[in-house]
Amino acid sequence: MEQNELKRIVGHFAIRGTVSEIKPLGAGLINDTLKVKTAEPDQPDYVLQRVNTNVFPDVDMVMRNIYATTTHIRKKLEAAGETDIDRKVLTFMPSKEDPSKLYAVVDGQYWRMMIFIDNAITKQAVDPESSRAAGKAFGNFQAMLADIPVELGETIKDFHNMEFRLQQLREVIAKDPAGRVSEPKVQAILKEIDARADYMCKAERMGREGILPKRVCHCDTKVNNMMFDQQDNVLCVIDLDTVMPNFIFSDYGDFLRTAANKVAEDDPDMDAVGFNIDIFKAFTEGYLSSASTFLTRVEIENLPYAVKLFPYMQCVRFLWDYLSGDKYWKCQYPTHNLVRADNQLHLLLSIEKHEAEMEQFIADCLK
Repeated sequence: MEQNELKRIVGHFAIRGTVSEIKPLGAGLINDTLKVKTAEPDQPDYVLQRVNTNVFPDVDMVMRNIYATTTHIRKKLEAAGETDIDRKVLTFMPSKEDPSKLYAVVDGQYWRMMIFIDNAITKQAVDPESSRAAGKAFGNFQAMLADIPVELGETIKDFHNMEFRLQQLREVIAKDPAGRVSEPKVQAILKEIDARADYMCKAERMGREGILPKRVCHCDTKVNNMMFDQQDNVLCVIDLDTVMPNFIFSDYGDFLRTAANKVAEDDPDMDAVGFNIDIFKAFTEGYLSSASTFLTRVEIENLPYAVKLFPYMQCVRFLWDYLSGDKYWKCQYPTHNLVRADNQLHLLLSIEKHEAEMEQFIADCLK
């Protein structure tokens, strides 16, 4: 998109300063993200994003959730006497046409802007020290939102609902639109999925029984969804599109699914896939140091289940997409989604070998 066209889009927002340059920022898989540089040294730079309405069809709900979340966190930080708050919570810019909205619709596309946080970095991998910091940050994020006075909307319906994901898989197996169900590797993965299906739907059953509450969760807790300062301190949690009510297992389990895998989620070397128990312990220590202020005993006791749940769920989702004909995730080669599914299954198998150790570690934490 040309600079003049991008500047026209920026003109729909109430920002400070004069735009001097707009260029791509990061490599996000969902939204298109650009950095907007201003000419004046005393004015902030900005981040401009085009929201992917295929993934987030109700942008108004997404932005209402984000406004409620960031406003509540800002109040908590102010009450705690925090300084430099604009670096510790995202600040979105209002639309000029309607200041009550934090987005603008330009030529049928949805855009938003936020202040760019200077001298901050994201990470793509973790060690025990940064995992502990990440655990504390995500636990604190949940803790600050535990008493939010509004009910947030569900921006992606049934996003982490295991019963729903298994039903999706069963439906695509029945239709077999890509003619892949009979492949030997698919059948081998399906056998492992079926063997665990009832157990992995435990969260939904506990929710219906009233013993597992839904809370405000981030629902995409990768390490690259938080900003660090130059001294490796966590500044804030970012990418808030998926903030919505969910079981706390979403934030805890999904982080460990990526961070504690010894290789990337699409690494084809299944012998290299493995669960890093040290990352688990460090993240858990950090998480419970801040989240234990509001978690119930049932939630804490079931954290090992959450660690197993998310590789299982992602295995189901990758296999569903492979059997669908690769409609959801971008693929670099024909069996990319099948490799991803197999990778997540191998991670689950590795996690299961550490089950007793995880349970003992959680029990020790509860003491």
